[in-house]
Amino acid sequence: MPELDVETLYRRYGHSVLRRARQILGSDDEAAEVLQEIFVGLLARPGQYAGRSAASTFLYAVTTHACLSRLRNQRNRIRILTEQVRPWADDRAPGAADGPTQVRAVLALLPDDEAQAAVFHHLDGMSHAEIAEVLGCSRRHVGNLLERVTTRLSTHAEAS
Repeated sequence: MPELDVETLYRRYGHSVLRRARQILGSDDEAAEVLQEIFVGLLARPGQYAGRSAASTFLYAVTTHACLSRLRNQRNRIRILTEQVRPWADDRAPGAADGPTQVRAVLALLPDDEAQAAVFHHLDGMSHAEIAEVLGCSRRHVGNLLERVTTRLSTHAEAS
């Protein structure tokens, strides 16, 4: 495989990575941080892009994964603050609100593969075949992931 030209990838796809991160995270600042982390990571470890898919597909999947990890980390920080630092706070977690914030909170609760499939399907409107290509799995597995997401969300809604 030829040497990875990260500068060309950044110029060609940086805006797409930023748009994708902003779409999932809902924050320009956090999206910019994810953009930087992804391309600095490629400079440090160019072997992570093995060329098994188009660069745009790889960056799309990596961006989604990075954003979901960031959401999950935020949820854990909020939990730790609530349990250890702010025991006097009310029952609602800091930042809990309606709409997109709730969606991000629910995504942070899901295992990574399920959260990615849910974002690709519900947010992006991708077909099972398209999701399978991005995730590198079968369409059947994508269907199973989305079914598990539905089950988890139903269980979570009943418990709330």
